[in-house]
Amino acid sequence: MMAVPAPRPLFPEPAHRRRAPHLVIIAVALGLPLGGCSFDLGSWGSDDKPKPAATADKPAADTITPQDINSAKDHTTRAQVLARSGKLDEAQAEFEQALKADPYNIQALYGRALIHQGRGQHQQAIDDFTAASGLSPQKAEPLIGRATSYLALDNARQAATDLDEAVQADPNNVAAWSARGQTYERLGDKAKAAASYNRVLALRPNDGNARSGLARTGG
Repeated sequence: MMAVPAPRPLFPEPAHRRRAPHLVIIAVALGLPLGGCSFDLGSWGSDDKPKPAATADKPAADTITPQDINSAKDHTTRAQVLARSGKLDEAQAEFEQALKADPYNIQALYGRALIHQGRGQHQQAIDDFTAASGLSPQKAEPLIGRATSYLALDNARQAATDLDEAVQADPNNVAAWSARGQTYERLGDKAKAAASYNRVLALRPNDGNARSGLARTGG
């Protein structure tokens, strides 16, 4: 995984003034895989995942065959390997093929979202994170990812909403609590920010970013 940078304020100036490096800092602090870390969600995307109702632009779930599901898994596995090797164009093409075969493949949605996010295509990333979260609402990772893109679009309020959901879905997720602290700090809510940083330190006592955040928020 990426190394966490030395403690520093995550939001020292408005995002529109230096958006690209700002997003990278956010991603590193959250442990999000921009630039070749794991795109694999482990047990996500099992065959018994819930299928949403069909819409005009998506096929009915019962039109997806077992062969389609297996094909999507193969494309997704190849895409993950390519992504970890930094071959993002080829990885995205494989994720696209996976989603053509099975539009409900959560790993492919999440992986494509990370590629969009790394390229600064935040609305596309939000769309894919939203779809992945809808398919597996108990998972924190798509919510954290979507919050990161909302922050890059200067929508800290929506990011906070996602991170509130993320810590409810996974109360022991350090990345979610850390991002929540940073987001509420940006919004000027020092009490919620400090509470989040305290939770990070309860889970990871040597977290320098959380200690620095706690000092800034008076927690």
